[in-house]
Amino acid sequence: MQRRKEDELREQLVALRADHRKLDDEIIALEDSGSADQLHVKRLKKKKLALKDQITAVEDQLLPDIIA
Repeated sequence: MQRRKEDELREQLVALRADHRKLDDEIIALEDSGSADQLHVKRLKKKKLALKDQITAVEDQLLPDIIA
């Protein structure tokens, strides 16, 4: 893999993980407030799950499967 592409993937991974943490914090804050709109929380959780899928896809590109 080209070094430049690997660096770009690592930067993307850092950004995705930061967004994932931010969403997690937002969800926790909404749930702790007690007056959270459940539909909004559900949408945030779906968005967080989509980010997790993107994180996994980038990680798979950086660390290809090793056939044992």
